[in-house]
Amino acid sequence: MSTSEINLSPKEQARQLPLSPGVYQFYDAKDIIIYVGKAKSLRKRVLSYFTKKPDSGKLRVLVSKIVQIQHIVVQSEQDALLLENSLIKEYQPRYNIQLRDDKTYPWICIKNEHFPRVFMTRRKVNDGSIYYGPYTSVKMVRSIMDVVRSLYKLRTCKLDLSPRKIEQGRYKVCLEYHIENCKGPCVGLQSEADYLSAIDEIKKLLSGNLHSLMLEVKQRMLNYAENFDFEKAQLMKDKLDFLERYQSKSVVVSSRLTNLEVYAIVDDEKVAYVNRLFVVEGRVLSSHTLEIKKKLDETKEDLLISAIVEFRSQAQQTMSEIVLPYPVEYELDNVNITVPQRGEKVKLLEFSKRNALYFRREKLEQATKRRENTRDNALMKKMKRDLRLPVQPRHIECFDNSNIHGTNPVASCVVFKNGRPSKKDYRKFHIKTVVGADDFASMNEVLNRRYGRMIQEGDDLPDLIVVDGGKGQLSSAVEALKALGIFEKVSVIGIAKRLEELYYPGDKTPLYLDKRSETLRVLQHMRNEAHRFAISFHRDVRSKNSVGSELESIDGIGSKSVQALLGRFHSVEGVKSASLELLVDTIGRSRALKVHDYFKKRN
Repeated sequence: MSTSEINLSPKEQARQLPLSPGVYQFYDAKDIIIYVGKAKSLRKRVLSYFTKKPDSGKLRVLVSKIVQIQHIVVQSEQDALLLENSLIKEYQPRYNIQLRDDKTYPWICIKNEHFPRVFMTRRKVNDGSIYYGPYTSVKMVRSIMDVVRSLYKLRTCKLDLSPRKIEQGRYKVCLEYHIENCKGPCVGLQSEADYLSAIDEIKKLLSGNLHSLMLEVKQRMLNYAENFDFEKAQLMKDKLDFLERYQSKSVVVSSRLTNLEVYAIVDDEKVAYVNRLFVVEGRVLSSHTLEIKKKLDETKEDLLISAIVEFRSQAQQTMSEIVLPYPVEYELDNVNITVPQRGEKVKLLEFSKRNALYFRREKLEQATKRRENTRDNALMKKMKRDLRLPVQPRHIECFDNSNIHGTNPVASCVVFKNGRPSKKDYRKFHIKTVVGADDFASMNEVLNRRYGRMIQEGDDLPDLIVVDGGKGQLSSAVEALKALGIFEKVSVIGIAKRLEELYYPGDKTPLYLDKRSETLRVLQHMRNEAHRFAISFHRDVRSKNSVGSELESIDGIGSKSVQALLGRFHSVEGVKSASLELLVDTIGRSRALKVHDYFKKRN
């Protein structure tokens, strides 16, 4: 590593760099690394920062902060790529892209120990253990682990099974041995060589080399059968059948393709997503997407190469062929880069791109949910404060009545959760016990029915109940809640329409909120929703009753007959114009004659 003279300008320092491939580091006035880059020719690449006009504001800011340039000469582009990746991870410079990989992705670990355990983990440890993954789905990992446990009897304990400890007789077999899930290596009932042969098979299984593994198992089955050891031959046959079933569930992309890696990239202004498909024996063994936060005007090619280096540095197994969507200038040692124009590899690229797009959509949805949650939390805190409530009103229910001169009385209940309508929880009520236009009694009945049922079924009560109306409506609501014994458990207020005043139980003075208040807007939205829902329900009931009333006035025709007639003929006019034969077919001869004669007389 060489250090340029501090008293030289950055441009002069760049002129002194060699033409060799390598990695360069930019330092600011505080001697902090602010950027790490790679180059085929250090001098040409670094000089371009000072001889070309920067394309973006971020790049201009970076160049303006460069005080010192250091460089490391390497043998090849591959070495430059790997070193750049390593230095970015170590120093995390401000202006470098951020390779964001969710560290909670699960891996399958084969532990570096005597009689190795095989288990799922979310943490990689550099202790010589072998890791397969990462997998994007815990369900997939568990399915694979189920296959492993079904095929092989491995230990699950964390005992130190070194030869010395086993010889000392320190351990006893556990329940796993007695239920035949383990062969008892802790007491010497299974040799380490026999155990490791199963581990070798598991490695092939996890690497996707099913074909060679199945050939080995089949050959063992035949050998056991030739030696008349039919019990072991049957075990091998069962294992072979299990492997065939597992193979049939794999994502088969081609019987002609062999082993390769496929990379696709999608990006927007701030973020890029690179997906890697790992294909073994024509089957997609894993799919993993890396999120890259852009810092400068990085090209897609730079982003793609950075992601490939990161993927391959983390992978337990890499392939000698890489499929890319377009050519790249960089070369990777012992790797054949393919850019297909047609055929199965193009379909693989499309599959990889769909995975990247799906991952991006998930990330955007998560970001939207986080923003909504932030907004919800702020709103709930504000509503709690504005409405003087003991808890945040995350679950609010609002009630309204509707009738015309006491006819067809109905009520509605609308539910808001986190300040937004939860329409699947809306409820309608026919008023059953109230005669005439008595809104107060109707409110009492509806709340009794609503919360009596919730108490009976063990449902959670709302944080706040809002009734559409003033003191009278609120008094009826309080009476119902007290009768149910839940008045002390839930807050209740009334909202009057004229001046949007809020009434509280036992308080004669209403509360007035700022007309621009978000809390008031939520309450108005709820009140309007409850009113709309009640009016709509009342209109439906009134329409249904008016349509059926003439038919029900016919002597001997009940509601079921009316329902059958309207269901078939859709209207009273349709029934009126229907033939006697069709009426008989719908409600029977005796009732059909009554309907037919009724309309005949009216004509």
